[in-house]
Amino acid sequence: MTDQRTMTNQQILAVCRSNWEYRGIDDASVREMLDELSAHLEDAVAAGRTPQDVVGDDVKEFAASWARARAPFARRLLRTAALACFAIGTLMLISCLIRWTTERVVSVDDVAFFAIVAAVTVAWELRRGSLGFAKGLAVGLVACLAAVLLALWLDGDGELFTLPLWAAVALLLPGLPYAVADARGRKGGAPGVDQDSSE
Repeated sequence: MTDQRTMTNQQILAVCRSNWEYRGIDDASVREMLDELSAHLEDAVAAGRTPQDVVGDDVKEFAASWARARAPFARRLLRTAALACFAIGTLMLISCLIRWTTERVVSVDDVAFFAIVAAVTVAWELRRGSLGFAKGLAVGLVACLAAVLLALWLDGDGELFTLPLWAAVALLLPGLPYAVADARGRKGGAPGVDQDSSE
């Protein structure tokens, strides 16, 4: 275990990045926060001070307090709800395009499936980065199984209502800026942070 009083700038940045990703902060914001912290750390070194003069003795607590200040839970919840709508809207739009129709008939089974998709999206976004590929795949499989079981239990093949194509597009709109920002954040990467430096 690394002594936090002797951590290098790279190690501090890696710990903060891991903490912020675990808390579900979006990639673009994580990158911006890392840039800002990296600049503060470099300025401290140039002025003859230590990294601990910037982050204190507890790096994880520093990261947590900065996350709470920069990305409050209410804002993350809003982002997550928007992304859940984006995921449902995307599935509905794909369904309309595959069937080459301008309307989507929604049944009880569909409502169950979309509820599972929304729940998984919310859980993933609020604790994004903490699951890893294997656990993420397991969560996806459990969600699919739950959707199937819920659909069998409800036993509802009947039509509830019909949604026009524009409704799917409307569901995409709230989450579109977040999805674009995430894509840009992933493309840009996180400067000055070595993924293996936290080991």
